[in-house]
Amino acid sequence: MAEDVEITEIKQFLSQAVPFNHLSTRALSRAATGLRISYFSANSGHVEIDYQQPQLYLVRTGGFEVRDKQGNLLDRLSQGECFGYPSLLTGDNIDNQVTVLEDGLVYLLDLELFKFLRDDSDEFDRFFNRAHAKRMQRFSAPTNQASVITQKVESLLGHQVISLSPDSTVAAAAKLMDKHRISSLLIIEQTITEKNSTEKKKADQHRLVGILTDRDLRSRVLAAGLNGEALVRDVMTAQPCCISPNALLFEASILMSTHNIHHLPIVDGTQAVGMLTTTDLVRAQNNQPIFLIGEINRQKNLAGLVEISDKIPKLLHGLISSDARADHIGRILTLLSDALTQRLLTLAEYQLGAPPFAYSWIVFGSSGRMDQTAGSDQDNGMILAEQPTPEQGLYFKALSEFVCHGLDACGYIYCPGDIMAQTDKWRVPLATWQDYFNRWVNTPAPQALLHSAIFFDMRLVVGNKDLFAQLQQQVLNKTQGNQIFVAAMAANAVASKAPLGFFGNFVLERDGEENKVLDLKHRGVALINDIARIYALAEGLSEVNTSARLEQLLGREILSKQDVKNLKDAHEFIGHLRLKNQGALVTSGKAASNYLNPSDISALLRHQLKDAFEAVNSAQNGLKMKFNRAL
Repeated sequence: MAEDVEITEIKQFLSQAVPFNHLSTRALSRAATGLRISYFSANSGHVEIDYQQPQLYLVRTGGFEVRDKQGNLLDRLSQGECFGYPSLLTGDNIDNQVTVLEDGLVYLLDLELFKFLRDDSDEFDRFFNRAHAKRMQRFSAPTNQASVITQKVESLLGHQVISLSPDSTVAAAAKLMDKHRISSLLIIEQTITEKNSTEKKKADQHRLVGILTDRDLRSRVLAAGLNGEALVRDVMTAQPCCISPNALLFEASILMSTHNIHHLPIVDGTQAVGMLTTTDLVRAQNNQPIFLIGEINRQKNLAGLVEISDKIPKLLHGLISSDARADHIGRILTLLSDALTQRLLTLAEYQLGAPPFAYSWIVFGSSGRMDQTAGSDQDNGMILAEQPTPEQGLYFKALSEFVCHGLDACGYIYCPGDIMAQTDKWRVPLATWQDYFNRWVNTPAPQALLHSAIFFDMRLVVGNKDLFAQLQQQVLNKTQGNQIFVAAMAANAVASKAPLGFFGNFVLERDGEENKVLDLKHRGVALINDIARIYALAEGLSEVNTSARLEQLLGREILSKQDVKNLKDAHEFIGHLRLKNQGALVTSGKAASNYLNPSDISALLRHQLKDAFEAVNSAQNGLKMKFNRAL
């Protein structure tokens, strides 16, 4: 009997959706006939969930957002992605809420059918266990460090694949391993297949048939009395364990431990793309923030600090590939720059002698907010406890130049606007700093407003706490309830808009290469930073981190709970998209950039980005309403 057309179409979709594509033909048919179909409208707001009977939801069309009961974003989903599996796996009560972002069809599979499919395919079962573990790791991991558990294997992939044919000699293999200073080789067999039977075009395929390690050379060649003319195929380890580049390093570690192996080929589909070793896993752990900070604190000279800082880009890549929150990444990178600054000050004082009196080393801008990204420049200054004599002034100048030069050598380039402690204007006593802020607040001219976007996000890194506390309190006393200054800041903040047109379309601008793009920094996260800063200063709040500022604004009349939630979500979403884009650019050999071509992301992400920009526009309109006397 002919199969129903609709069932056939469902089976075709399932056969192309991960992990349903691993099911047997029998299980695929049962899934297609046993599932139910539901339509969800964005107008309904959320998915009505049967809390007594958990189900697996497979998105056929549309877009959805999953949040926990505290409102934290857990996932955003589009075609071919699933939700609802945690309760099916654990039996726990359903706590999450699902919002409909875009009208869509969803396939629903009950618990009995889900269990049947898990029993049918180990890959199907493993997929959902991994997905659940990854979600738990992402949202329960400590926020001050990136765990190697959440890092993907692909983050350790090199650009060069070192391989050899199985028909090569052992001598050739040994020479190749010595040349590249590696302990193993991928053994690849090249086959020719017909690409098009009509035109008789041929295509090469490279199949992994084994690996050759230094241990193989010892035990199967030297110990066996063979010479260098022996063939690789006769001494290699055939059909080795492999792992996908999308797997977690934690999985790789377990696999290598279980099988007592030290070399693990990385295979993408049928293509060998690299080799993972136990040394790589150790290095990955050594690239963790806590390890790097410990290493920074042990360095005796600038050269050592530069060597450690060279590992930070790899750490950043790992953080991005493991889907760490943008807010967490910013904090981690800033903690590393703080550690470098503190160590440079220690080395400078060791070289120059103890300072003549107390000082505070302070930072501004992204470093002050603890949201640094790749390529952040320096924004720092010094508060001196008293007016220095000429001789004392030379000491502090030498100290600041040592630190600023060291930071530049470590990758934190000199500030283009010279806002650095080595600039005489920004290395002054407390009274002078207080005078600066008094003038900026009392006379909010354009230059003063420009300064407010940098200097009013200040933070103490090291030094005398009282000096910094006095300056910060004086600033908050001047800004709290100061309608004229806050209104001027608000007017300046709404001068730049999120890139959305009247009909909700993206408004693109040109980058340096004449590409039409979106500026995710200046037309996205920076606008939210401005909004949070204005409300925080108006309320006299001491926090300078944008997320922390928004958190402190909860429960205050100046901003509703929903506005705070929308801004926090928009800040995290745009920031995360910005970092993911930077990571993709660096991986492809390009320089990190704040520019995004919207055609490079999915339709769902474009839809969500428009929502985030709309939240920014709405918040800017709120600024106008609250501080309209000067707008």
